Amino acid sequence: MRVLIELFYIVLGLAAALVMTWAAAWAYPLGRAEIWWCGIGAMVATVAMGVGPLHRARIADRMARRHSEQ
Repeated sequence: MRVLIELFYIVLGLAAALVMTWAAAWAYPLGRAEIWWCGIGAMVATVAMGVGPLHRARIADRMARRHSEQ
């Protein structure tokens, strides 16, 4: 369950970055290419920052499953 929550937050962060990038590119067409590169960087950073919590959630879920089996 914890893994699903962490995945939800990663997807939510990606969606937020996408919407903000789209809005910024729409609002400033002269910088569209640079804005999209920054948005892609933000999306990569969002995924990179989510890896650690996702790993810890996976371990916690596995430990909870082991304790419930005993």
